[in-house]
Amino acid sequence: MDPYLLGLRLEGRRVLVVGGGAVASRRVPALLDAGADVLLVSPKVAASLEDLAAAGRIRWEPRAYRPGDCDGAWLVCACTDDPEVNAAVAAAAEAQRTWYVRADDAGASAAWTPASGQAAGIRVAVLSGDPRHSAAIRDAVVAGLQSGRLSARHGRRHPAGVAIIGGGPGDPGLITVRGRQLLAEADVVLTDRLAPRSLLDELRDDVEIIDAGKIPYGRAMAQEHINAALVRHAQAGRFVARLKGGDPFVFGRGAEEVLACLRAGVPVTVVPGVTSAVGVPASAWVPVTHRGVAQEFHVVSVHVPPGDERSTVNWELLGGSSGTLVLLMAVERIGAVADELMRYGRSPDTPVSVIADGTLPTQRTINSTLEHVESRVAEEGVRPPAIAVVGDVVSVAAEITELMRHVTA
Repeated sequence: MDPYLLGLRLEGRRVLVVGGGAVASRRVPALLDAGADVLLVSPKVAASLEDLAAAGRIRWEPRAYRPGDCDGAWLVCACTDDPEVNAAVAAAAEAQRTWYVRADDAGASAAWTPASGQAAGIRVAVLSGDPRHSAAIRDAVVAGLQSGRLSARHGRRHPAGVAIIGGGPGDPGLITVRGRQLLAEADVVLTDRLAPRSLLDELRDDVEIIDAGKIPYGRAMAQEHINAALVRHAQAGRFVARLKGGDPFVFGRGAEEVLACLRAGVPVTVVPGVTSAVGVPASAWVPVTHRGVAQEFHVVSVHVPPGDERSTVNWELLGGSSGTLVLLMAVERIGAVADELMRYGRSPDTPVSVIADGTLPTQRTINSTLEHVESRVAEEGVRPPAIAVVGDVVSVAAEITELMRHVTA
Protein backbone atom coordinates (compact mmCIF):
# COMPACT_ATOMS: atom_id res chain seq x y z
CA MET A 1 0.00 0.00 0.00
CA ASP A 2 1.16 3.53 -0.70
CA PRO A 3 2.10 5.47 2.44
CA TYR A 4 0.03 8.47 3.45
CA LEU A 5 2.36 11.47 3.48
CA LEU A 6 2.03 13.77 6.45
CA GLY A 7 4.06 16.61 7.96
CA LEU A 8 4.38 16.19 11.73
CA ARG A 9 4.38 19.35 13.85
CA LEU A 10 6.59 18.24 16.72
CA GLU A 11 7.21 21.50 18.54
CA GLY A 12 7.27 20.80 22.27
CA ARG A 13 6.32 17.14 21.76
CA ARG A 14 8.39 14.27 23.12
CA VAL A 15 10.31 12.13 20.62
CA LEU A 16 12.22 9.08 21.84
CA VAL A 17 15.41 8.13 20.00
CA VAL A 18 16.98 4.83 21.00
CA GLY A 19 20.58 4.45 19.82
CA GLY A 20 23.39 6.96 19.59
CA GLY A 21 25.28 6.10 16.40
CA ALA A 22 25.38 7.42 12.84
CA VAL A 23 21.64 7.13 12.17
CA ALA A 24 20.74 9.00 15.35
CA SER A 25 23.33 11.66 14.48
CA ARG A 26 21.40 12.34 11.27
CA ARG A 27 17.91 12.17 12.74
CA VAL A 28 18.31 14.18 15.94
CA PRO A 29 19.31 17.55 14.34
CA ALA A 30 16.28 17.38 12.04
CA LEU A 31 14.03 16.63 15.01
CA LEU A 32 15.48 19.62 16.85
CA ASP A 33 14.85 21.81 13.81
CA ALA A 34 11.20 20.75 14.09
CA GLY A 35 11.17 21.83 17.75
CA ALA A 36 10.88 18.32 19.19
CA ASP A 37 11.63 17.54 22.83
CA VAL A 38 14.18 14.78 22.23
CA LEU A 39 14.95 12.04 24.73
CA LEU A 40 18.00 10.01 23.68
CA VAL A 41 18.55 6.60 25.25
CA SER A 42 21.87 4.87 24.55
CA PRO A 43 24.86 3.73 26.65
CA LYS A 44 27.22 5.54 24.25
CA VAL A 45 26.62 8.30 21.74
CA ALA A 46 28.51 10.01 18.91
CA ALA A 47 30.44 13.15 19.77
CA SER A 48 27.96 15.43 18.00
CA LEU A 49 25.10 14.03 20.10
CA GLU A 50 27.13 14.37 23.28
CA ASP A 51 27.67 18.03 22.41
CA LEU A 52 23.92 18.53 21.99
CA ALA A 53 23.31 16.95 25.36
CA ALA A 54 26.00 19.07 27.03
CA ALA A 55 24.40 22.19 25.54
CA GLY A 56 21.03 21.17 26.97
CA ARG A 57 19.38 20.79 23.58
CA ILE A 58 18.51 17.13 24.15
CA ARG A 59 18.14 14.91 27.21
CA TRP A 60 20.47 11.91 27.16
CA GLU A 61 19.98 8.85 29.35
CA PRO A 62 23.35 6.97 29.14
CA ARG A 63 21.93 3.47 29.50
CA ALA A 64 20.29 0.64 27.58
CA TYR A 65 16.64 0.78 26.48
CA ARG A 66 14.16 -0.47 29.03
CA PRO A 67 10.38 -0.95 29.09
CA GLY A 68 8.50 2.26 29.76
CA ASP A 69 10.84 4.52 27.76
CA CYS A 70 8.18 4.96 25.07
CA ASP A 71 5.66 6.34 27.54
CA GLY A 72 4.60 9.87 26.64
CA ALA A 73 6.33 9.87 23.26
CA TRP A 74 4.56 11.11 20.13
CA LEU A 75 7.16 9.51 17.86
CA VAL A 76 9.74 6.78 18.46
CA CYS A 77 12.93 6.18 16.47
CA ALA A 78 14.66 2.81 16.95
CA CYS A 79 18.21 3.42 15.72
CA THR A 80 20.39 0.84 17.46
CA ASP A 81 22.56 -1.75 15.68
CA ASP A 82 20.78 -4.56 17.55
CA PRO A 83 17.66 -5.88 15.71
CA GLU A 84 16.27 -7.38 18.93
CA VAL A 85 16.39 -4.05 20.73
CA ASN A 86 14.83 -2.28 17.76
CA ALA A 87 12.06 -4.89 17.64
CA ALA A 88 11.35 -4.44 21.36
CA VAL A 89 11.18 -0.67 20.97
CA ALA A 90 8.84 -1.01 17.98
CA ALA A 91 6.59 -3.47 19.84
CA ALA A 92 6.29 -1.13 22.82
CA ALA A 93 5.41 1.81 20.58
CA GLU A 94 2.90 -0.28 18.63
CA ALA A 95 1.22 -1.38 21.84
CA GLN A 96 0.57 2.20 22.89
CA ARG A 97 -0.35 3.32 19.35
CA THR A 98 2.66 5.58 18.88
CA TRP A 99 4.18 6.00 15.44
CA TYR A 100 7.65 4.50 15.17
CA VAL A 101 10.51 4.19 12.70
CA ARG A 102 12.92 1.26 12.61
CA ALA A 103 16.24 2.22 11.03
CA ASP A 104 17.21 -1.40 10.40
CA ASP A 105 13.98 -2.72 8.84
CA ALA A 106 11.77 -0.49 6.72
CA GLY A 107 9.24 -3.29 6.23
CA ALA A 108 8.71 -3.50 10.00
CA SER A 109 8.33 0.26 10.48
CA ALA A 110 4.99 1.91 11.12
CA ALA A 111 6.38 5.05 9.47
CA TRP A 112 9.12 5.82 6.98
CA THR A 113 11.54 8.72 7.07
CA PRO A 114 11.68 10.37 3.63
CA ALA A 115 14.74 11.84 2.00
CA SER A 116 14.21 15.46 2.94
CA GLY A 117 15.78 18.85 2.38
CA GLN A 118 14.97 22.52 2.55
CA ALA A 119 15.52 25.48 0.27
CA ALA A 120 13.85 28.83 -0.37
CA GLY A 121 11.59 28.29 2.66
CA ILE A 122 10.23 25.07 1.15
CA ARG A 123 10.52 21.65 2.77
CA VAL A 124 10.97 18.81 0.27
CA ALA A 125 10.36 15.15 1.17
CA VAL A 126 10.67 12.21 -1.23
CA LEU A 127 9.62 8.58 -0.82
CA SER A 128 10.24 6.15 -3.67
CA GLY A 129 10.85 2.78 -2.02
CA ASP A 130 14.55 3.07 -2.88
CA PRO A 131 16.43 5.35 -0.43
CA ARG A 132 19.18 6.17 -2.94
CA HIS A 133 16.70 7.07 -5.64
CA SER A 134 14.74 9.18 -3.14
CA ALA A 135 17.90 11.02 -2.13
CA ALA A 136 18.82 11.67 -5.76
CA ILE A 137 15.38 13.14 -6.52
CA ARG A 138 15.52 15.20 -3.33
CA ASP A 139 18.95 16.58 -4.26
CA ALA A 140 17.77 17.53 -7.74
CA VAL A 141 14.73 19.40 -6.44
CA VAL A 142 16.64 21.16 -3.66
CA ALA A 143 19.41 22.16 -6.07
CA GLY A 144 16.82 23.62 -8.44
CA LEU A 145 15.25 25.63 -5.65
CA GLN A 146 18.62 26.80 -4.37
CA SER A 147 19.80 27.94 -7.76
CA GLY A 148 16.54 29.64 -8.62
CA ARG A 149 16.09 27.46 -11.71
CA LEU A 150 13.07 25.86 -10.05
CA SER A 151 10.94 28.65 -8.67
CA ALA A 152 7.28 29.49 -8.37
CA ARG A 153 7.91 33.22 -8.36
CA HIS A 154 5.23 35.27 -6.62
CA GLY A 155 3.81 32.34 -4.72
CA ARG A 156 1.85 32.62 -1.51
CA ARG A 157 4.75 34.31 0.29
CA HIS A 158 5.83 36.91 -2.22
CA PRO A 159 8.90 38.70 -0.83
CA ALA A 160 8.53 42.39 -0.11
CA GLY A 161 10.90 45.31 -0.17
CA VAL A 162 14.57 45.16 -1.08
CA ALA A 163 17.28 42.50 -0.80
CA ILE A 164 20.88 43.75 -0.78
CA ILE A 165 22.75 40.71 -2.13
CA GLY A 166 26.47 40.11 -2.02
CA GLY A 167 27.31 38.28 -5.24
CA GLY A 168 30.85 37.25 -4.31
CA PRO A 169 34.15 38.04 -6.01
CA GLY A 170 33.07 37.33 -9.60
CA ASP A 171 32.60 33.62 -10.27
CA PRO A 172 28.80 33.10 -10.38
CA GLY A 173 29.24 29.82 -8.51
CA LEU A 174 30.41 31.75 -5.44
CA ILE A 175 27.15 33.55 -4.72
CA THR A 176 25.43 32.20 -1.62
CA VAL A 177 22.43 29.88 -1.83
CA ARG A 178 20.25 32.53 -0.16
CA GLY A 179 21.44 35.20 -2.55
CA ARG A 180 20.57 33.11 -5.58
CA GLN A 181 17.15 32.27 -4.17
CA LEU A 182 16.21 35.90 -3.62
CA LEU A 183 17.60 36.94 -6.99
CA ALA A 184 15.25 34.44 -8.65
CA GLU A 185 12.29 36.04 -6.86
CA ALA A 186 13.02 39.60 -7.94
CA ASP A 187 10.84 41.81 -10.11
CA VAL A 188 13.62 44.39 -10.48
CA VAL A 189 17.39 43.89 -10.27
CA LEU A 190 19.90 46.73 -9.85
CA THR A 191 23.28 45.26 -10.66
CA ASP A 192 26.85 46.44 -10.18
CA ARG A 193 29.67 46.17 -12.70
CA LEU A 194 31.55 43.67 -10.54
CA ALA A 195 28.52 41.54 -9.68
CA PRO A 196 28.30 38.03 -11.26
CA ARG A 197 26.33 39.31 -14.24
CA SER A 198 26.03 35.92 -15.97
CA LEU A 199 23.37 35.09 -13.35
CA LEU A 200 21.13 37.67 -15.01
CA ASP A 201 20.68 35.32 -17.98
CA GLU A 202 18.81 32.92 -15.69
CA LEU A 203 16.15 35.48 -14.77
CA ARG A 204 12.71 35.53 -16.32
CA ASP A 205 12.13 37.77 -19.33
CA ASP A 206 9.80 40.07 -17.40
CA VAL A 207 12.41 41.00 -14.79
CA GLU A 208 13.56 44.61 -15.16
CA ILE A 209 17.36 44.91 -15.01
CA ILE A 210 18.94 48.27 -14.18
CA ASP A 211 22.67 48.71 -14.73
CA ALA A 212 23.99 50.63 -11.73
CA GLY A 213 27.63 49.93 -12.46
CA LYS A 214 30.41 52.35 -11.61
CA ILE A 215 33.28 52.33 -14.09
CA PRO A 216 36.61 53.45 -12.57
CA TYR A 217 37.36 56.99 -13.78
CA GLY A 218 34.32 56.67 -16.06
CA ARG A 219 30.58 56.95 -16.01
CA ALA A 220 28.65 55.94 -12.93
CA MET A 221 25.11 55.91 -11.60
CA ALA A 222 25.17 58.25 -8.62
CA GLN A 223 24.56 56.57 -5.27
CA GLU A 224 21.62 58.84 -4.47
CA HIS A 225 19.96 57.75 -7.73
CA ILE A 226 20.54 54.08 -6.84
CA ASN A 227 18.97 54.65 -3.42
CA ALA A 228 15.99 56.43 -4.98
CA ALA A 229 15.45 53.62 -7.49
CA LEU A 230 15.46 50.97 -4.76
CA VAL A 231 12.86 52.88 -2.77
CA ARG A 232 10.70 53.82 -5.75
CA HIS A 233 10.36 50.28 -7.13
CA ALA A 234 9.80 48.76 -3.68
CA GLN A 235 7.09 51.30 -2.83
CA ALA A 236 5.42 50.39 -6.12
CA GLY A 237 4.98 46.84 -4.80
CA ARG A 238 7.90 45.23 -6.62
CA PHE A 239 10.47 43.01 -4.96
CA VAL A 240 13.88 44.57 -5.66
CA ALA A 241 17.24 42.78 -5.64
CA ARG A 242 20.38 44.89 -5.41
CA LEU A 243 23.10 42.60 -6.78
CA LYS A 244 26.58 43.71 -5.73
CA GLY A 245 30.07 42.30 -6.07
CA GLY A 246 31.79 40.84 -3.02
CA ASP A 247 30.10 41.54 0.30
CA PRO A 248 27.75 44.54 0.48
CA PHE A 249 29.19 45.70 3.79
CA VAL A 250 32.87 45.53 2.78
CA PHE A 251 33.54 48.71 0.80
CA GLY A 252 30.23 48.09 -0.95
CA ARG A 253 28.15 51.02 0.36
CA GLY A 254 25.52 48.46 1.36
CA ALA A 255 24.80 50.14 4.67
CA GLU A 256 24.01 53.40 2.85
CA GLU A 257 21.40 51.58 0.78
CA VAL A 258 19.95 49.86 3.85
CA LEU A 259 19.60 53.19 5.63
CA ALA A 260 17.95 54.79 2.60
CA CYS A 261 15.39 51.99 2.43
CA LEU A 262 14.61 51.99 6.14
CA ARG A 263 14.28 55.77 6.29
CA ALA A 264 11.67 55.46 3.52
CA GLY A 265 9.84 52.71 5.42
CA VAL A 266 10.90 49.98 2.99
CA PRO A 267 11.73 46.55 4.49
CA VAL A 268 15.21 45.39 3.58
CA THR A 269 17.21 42.17 3.81
CA VAL A 270 20.99 41.86 3.59
CA VAL A 271 22.58 38.71 2.19
CA PRO A 272 26.32 38.52 2.96
CA GLY A 273 28.68 37.59 0.16
CA VAL A 274 32.20 36.20 -0.18
CA THR A 275 34.32 39.32 0.00
CA SER A 276 36.94 39.70 -2.70
CA ALA A 277 39.40 40.73 0.02
CA VAL A 278 39.62 37.09 1.08
CA GLY A 279 38.08 35.16 -1.82
CA VAL A 280 40.38 36.50 -4.54
CA PRO A 281 43.64 35.79 -2.67
CA ALA A 282 42.33 32.29 -1.89
CA SER A 283 41.64 31.72 -5.58
CA ALA A 284 45.34 32.40 -6.19
CA TRP A 285 46.39 30.13 -3.29
CA VAL A 286 47.33 33.09 -1.11
CA PRO A 287 46.25 32.60 2.53
CA VAL A 288 45.72 35.93 4.25
CA THR A 289 46.81 34.27 7.52
CA HIS A 290 49.16 31.32 8.07
CA ARG A 291 50.41 29.80 11.28
CA GLY A 292 53.89 31.06 12.10
CA VAL A 293 53.79 33.63 9.29
CA ALA A 294 50.90 36.04 9.82
CA GLN A 295 48.31 36.13 12.56
CA GLU A 296 46.59 39.30 11.42
CA PHE A 297 45.48 40.85 8.16
CA HIS A 298 44.33 44.33 7.22
CA VAL A 299 41.94 45.18 4.39
CA VAL A 300 42.56 48.65 2.98
CA SER A 301 40.72 50.65 0.35
CA VAL A 302 43.14 52.75 -1.70
CA HIS A 303 40.53 54.73 -3.62
CA VAL A 304 42.55 57.78 -2.55
CA PRO A 305 46.38 57.74 -2.32
CA PRO A 306 48.48 58.04 0.85
CA GLY A 307 48.77 61.64 1.92
CA ASP A 308 45.39 62.62 0.48
CA GLU A 309 43.38 64.63 3.00
CA ARG A 310 40.42 62.28 2.42
CA SER A 311 42.43 59.21 3.47
CA THR A 312 41.78 57.78 6.94
CA VAL A 313 44.37 54.98 6.63
CA ASN A 314 47.20 54.88 9.18
CA TRP A 315 50.03 54.00 6.81
CA GLU A 316 52.63 54.36 9.55
CA LEU A 317 50.91 51.62 11.55
CA LEU A 318 50.64 49.35 8.50
CA GLY A 319 54.26 49.96 7.53
CA GLY A 320 55.42 48.88 10.95
CA SER A 321 53.18 45.83 11.07
CA SER A 322 54.19 42.31 10.01
CA GLY A 323 50.62 41.36 9.19
CA THR A 324 49.19 40.74 5.73
CA LEU A 325 47.89 43.74 3.80
CA VAL A 326 45.06 43.25 1.33
CA LEU A 327 44.80 46.33 -0.88
CA LEU A 328 41.61 47.04 -2.83
CA MET A 329 41.37 49.61 -5.62
CA ALA A 330 45.15 50.02 -5.45
CA VAL A 331 46.35 49.35 -9.01
CA GLU A 332 46.56 53.01 -10.04
CA ARG A 333 48.30 53.98 -6.80
CA ILE A 334 50.43 50.91 -6.06
CA GLY A 335 53.70 52.86 -6.37
CA ALA A 336 52.68 55.49 -3.85
CA VAL A 337 51.48 52.75 -1.47
CA ALA A 338 54.74 50.82 -1.78
CA ASP A 339 56.78 53.95 -1.10
CA GLU A 340 54.71 54.74 1.98
CA LEU A 341 55.02 51.23 3.39
CA MET A 342 58.79 51.15 2.85
CA ARG A 343 59.06 54.61 4.37
CA TYR A 344 57.50 53.31 7.58
CA GLY A 345 59.50 50.12 7.88
CA ARG A 346 58.36 47.44 5.44
CA SER A 347 61.30 45.76 3.74
CA PRO A 348 61.72 46.45 0.02
CA ASP A 349 61.97 42.65 -0.41
CA THR A 350 58.50 42.04 1.06
CA PRO A 351 56.63 39.72 -1.33
CA VAL A 352 53.66 41.16 -3.18
CA SER A 353 51.05 39.36 -5.24
CA VAL A 354 48.71 41.25 -7.57
CA ILE A 355 45.69 39.24 -8.70
CA ALA A 356 43.65 40.57 -11.60
CA ASP A 357 40.15 39.36 -12.54
CA GLY A 358 40.06 37.17 -9.44
CA THR A 359 37.96 33.95 -9.64
CA LEU A 360 37.13 34.58 -13.32
CA PRO A 361 38.45 32.54 -16.28
CA THR A 362 40.71 35.50 -17.13
CA GLN A 363 42.37 35.54 -13.69
CA ARG A 364 46.11 36.13 -13.67
CA THR A 365 48.65 36.67 -10.91
CA ILE A 366 51.77 38.85 -10.93
CA ASN A 367 54.30 38.22 -8.17
CA SER A 368 56.90 40.80 -7.24
CA THR A 369 58.39 42.64 -4.28
CA LEU A 370 57.38 45.88 -2.67
CA GLU A 371 60.32 47.66 -4.29
CA HIS A 372 59.53 46.54 -7.84
CA VAL A 373 55.75 46.01 -7.84
CA GLU A 374 54.94 49.34 -9.53
CA SER A 375 57.13 48.60 -12.55
CA ARG A 376 55.87 44.99 -12.78
CA VAL A 377 52.24 46.13 -12.76
CA ALA A 378 53.02 48.67 -15.51
CA GLU A 379 54.93 46.08 -17.60
CA GLU A 380 52.07 43.58 -17.38
CA GLY A 381 49.41 46.18 -18.13
CA VAL A 382 47.35 45.26 -15.11
CA ARG A 383 44.03 47.08 -14.95
CA PRO A 384 41.21 47.04 -12.38
CA PRO A 385 39.68 44.99 -10.95
CA ALA A 386 42.76 43.69 -9.17
CA ILE A 387 43.75 43.03 -5.59
CA ALA A 388 47.24 43.33 -4.13
CA VAL A 389 48.42 41.20 -1.21
CA VAL A 390 51.50 42.35 0.69
CA GLY A 391 53.29 40.07 3.12
CA ASP A 392 55.16 36.82 3.66
CA VAL A 393 52.00 34.80 3.02
CA VAL A 394 52.74 35.32 -0.67
CA SER A 395 55.70 32.95 -0.22
CA VAL A 396 53.31 30.32 1.14
CA ALA A 397 51.30 30.64 -2.07
CA ALA A 398 54.47 30.07 -4.10
CA GLU A 399 55.13 26.84 -2.18
CA ILE A 400 51.54 25.68 -2.71
CA THR A 401 51.76 26.43 -6.43
CA GLU A 402 54.99 24.48 -6.77
CA LEU A 403 53.55 21.46 -4.98
CA MET A 404 50.41 21.67 -7.13
CA ARG A 405 52.55 21.25 -10.24
CA HIS A 406 53.92 17.96 -8.93
CA VAL A 407 50.50 16.70 -7.84
CA THR A 408 48.86 17.44 -11.19
CA ALA A 409 51.81 16.34 -13.34
